Amino acid sequence: QVQLVESGGGLVQAGGSLRLSCAASGRTFSRVNSGWFRQSPEKGREFVASISWTGGGTNYADSVKGRFTISRDNAKNTVYLQMNSLKPEDTAVYYCAGRDIGRIEYHYWGQGTQVTVSS
Repeated sequence: QVQLVESGGGLVQAGGSLRLSCAASGRTFSRVNSGWFRQSPEKGREFVASISWTGGGTNYADSVKGRFTISRDNAKNTVYLQMNSLKPEDTAVYYCAGRDIGRIEYHYWGQGTQVTVSS
């Protein structure tokens, strides 16, 4: 099992930046594909970004391309989401997720961290 804990959320003005961190514990995290999702009352849960367990492959939602960057440091068992040029519509609870190699569905989830972008 893998436990995920997010941090780094907060209140920021539009145009600002935040970096979210997702710290993993439990068994080795280095062979877990990872992703970030977000959930808001207006949009429900939506995919934000993903990164392969090697760090060599990334994927982004169209709404965040060019503004957000996902990365990982397997030596630190941590996945990051750098968020720049934040917009009010980025306001949501952000969740870190993981899935073992060969699994399609994400089955490890963190508790979420709130990101609020003021206009």
